[in-house]
Amino acid sequence: MKPKRQRMMLMGVAALVLVASTALGLSALGSKKQYFMTPTDLATRHTLSGENFRLGGLVTVGSVKHLADGVTLTFQVTDLQNTLPVKFRGITPDLFREGTGVIAEGHMDRAGMFVANTVLAKHDENYMPPEVAASLKKSGRWKPYGQVTR
Repeated sequence: MKPKRQRMMLMGVAALVLVASTALGLSALGSKKQYFMTPTDLATRHTLSGENFRLGGLVTVGSVKHLADGVTLTFQVTDLQNTLPVKFRGITPDLFREGTGVIAEGHMDRAGMFVANTVLAKHDENYMPPEVAASLKKSGRWKPYGQVTR
């Protein structure tokens, strides 16, 4: 076989391997392409205990509780269809409040509670994460500027 033909064959095989690995990587992502999950998404999908993902929604009014250690916080996140309990150990953002948009990063524990490693809150009084707003609009329960129906 001539050297030119060998190089062409090698380039063809390399391209095939690149395409196959890209396809495999994209298929492995599957449902992980979503920026975050809502409580309703979690009610309809099975997630493994310990699998990291982002949870988005609104902090349920009246659900924020500080535990005795002074560092741990529990609250509920809702998309106005389903609610999920969240536990967070750390300092929350200054703008974290009941009734506002929130995205928490963490995992589900075996008891069905979301254990957050990070909590992200709105950055001004009119902001809600776009994905949360879209989810609320889709549910028909949208109220602008974070006004939540109790």
